[in-house]
Amino acid sequence: MKSHVVKQGIERAPHRSLIHALGVSTPDMKKPFIGIVNSFTEVVPGHIHLRSVADAVKDSVRQTGGVPFEFNTIAVCDGIAMNHAGMKYSLPSRELIADSIEIMAQAHAFDALVFIANCDKVVPGMLMASLRLNIPAIFISGGPMMAGKYCTNEGEQKVDLNSVFEGVGKVVRGQMTEDELEELVEVACPGCGSCSGMFTANTMNCMTEVMGMGLPGNGTIPAIDPRRIELAKQAGSKIMGLLSDNICPRDIINADSLENAFSVDMALGGSTNSVLHLMAIAHEAGVEFPLDRINAISEKTPCLCKLRPAGTYHIEDLDRAGGISAVMKELQSLLHLEMKTVSGLTIGQIIDKALVTDSDVIRSKITAYSDKGGLAILFGNLAPEGGVVKRSAVAPEMMVHKGPARVFDSEDDATKAIMDGKIQSGDVLVIRYEGPKGGPGMREMLTPTSLLGGMGLDKTVALITDGRFSGATRGAAIGHVSPEAAARGPISAIKEGDIISIDIPNNKLEVLLADDEIIKRINSLDKFETRFKTGYLSRYAENVTSASSGAVFSK
Repeated sequence: MKSHVVKQGIERAPHRSLIHALGVSTPDMKKPFIGIVNSFTEVVPGHIHLRSVADAVKDSVRQTGGVPFEFNTIAVCDGIAMNHAGMKYSLPSRELIADSIEIMAQAHAFDALVFIANCDKVVPGMLMASLRLNIPAIFISGGPMMAGKYCTNEGEQKVDLNSVFEGVGKVVRGQMTEDELEELVEVACPGCGSCSGMFTANTMNCMTEVMGMGLPGNGTIPAIDPRRIELAKQAGSKIMGLLSDNICPRDIINADSLENAFSVDMALGGSTNSVLHLMAIAHEAGVEFPLDRINAISEKTPCLCKLRPAGTYHIEDLDRAGGISAVMKELQSLLHLEMKTVSGLTIGQIIDKALVTDSDVIRSKITAYSDKGGLAILFGNLAPEGGVVKRSAVAPEMMVHKGPARVFDSEDDATKAIMDGKIQSGDVLVIRYEGPKGGPGMREMLTPTSLLGGMGLDKTVALITDGRFSGATRGAAIGHVSPEAAARGPISAIKEGDIISIDIPNNKLEVLLADDEIIKRINSLDKFETRFKTGYLSRYAENVTSASSGAVFSK
């Protein structure tokens, strides 16, 4: 066992003394040491209940012959961090999470790890750490939040956090009063769990299940459902089997399992952030996965689900309809069914008995919303390395659009322009210097997109940025435009009024300028310098790579 280096031999006597101080008995010294990586925090609704999940995991580990040691990671709530300087720290937290887990696991020589994750950057950060360490590991998420219930004169409707963001735009437009907005605030997030739509957190928890690192139900069983604790108990016992058989993350995650993940992601219409995170996970796994391969997957994968923000259903509905196993059953001809999973079964064996119980929530390939997947990568002279759009959340009339650029060098300036009524139908809002280096930190843009939606402009105004979007974003919102403005990509050359052409069906994103004019404008710009000269964001800006490669560190 790896843990022998801290507990066996006369030279480890001091180590044993310290471990005894933790309450570990002499007989327990002979058992495997299992690290329980818990992202519990009292400031994130998706994580507030994770102590109970960790307790169930630890009890199960003890019962099956292991000794659990719990430690914590940081976790940022993207909703609370949204639309202020705090959002600059959200994506960068992913690298810190991975690094801190590496430090704890190596310093204390754990034999295996159970990862308890839930929200946006925590799930990919933990997946990256698991691949980097490559010791037996299993994931158990905290599960999704239930949708809220909002009563109006028109009856009861299901709502979520995105409803509140859009409510702000409705107040600005005069379609909702501030008192009505506060009523919505009170009910939109009714309890613990990751926000209830197919936003980034739930997308990544579903992808963890698809890639085989989480047990069936990991992505969809609600946080408050007793089955969530039962799943935690199963994870605690399964880790001992994975350790016994020496099955490690790189035995499970490879090019084929990543392709499975992208295929299911396309069928679900998941968050655009999944592209960023899955590319980073591929990097840690040592797998080459070019962006254009994602379009090839999208071309052959139908969109089977319209979950919030693309539709009206929530994750609880997906769970009721059969969950991720049922979605994979519908896609089985497109998947690598031989892939291993932490359950001990292959993907094919897992989906063998899966059943779609609501064909409105999970459609068949015959009745699919679209014969193409929910995400698309756009290329062109404005995005030579690509940009990402959630195609399933774009109105039909905006799939092809051409309009004048309205250029802003920060999210804050763009938000103010929207609030002041300065954005008109037909415009293409350009928000730049919000990329990995430029922000730094690649802020999510849920506030401007939600304002556009709430003001009724999401069907007439497009938005492109070198930043990124929340999984709750809908509309013609194209993010991750690479190279970013700070790296002197073409987006840095755009001027007010330039005509931008968007053609999502043909994966095109272009500015109607000659190549030599773009080069001339870029050459006239001063060298970019980050505003952050000290602290973590300064180091992040210095080391982070392009969004097209997952915004991983260069060293």
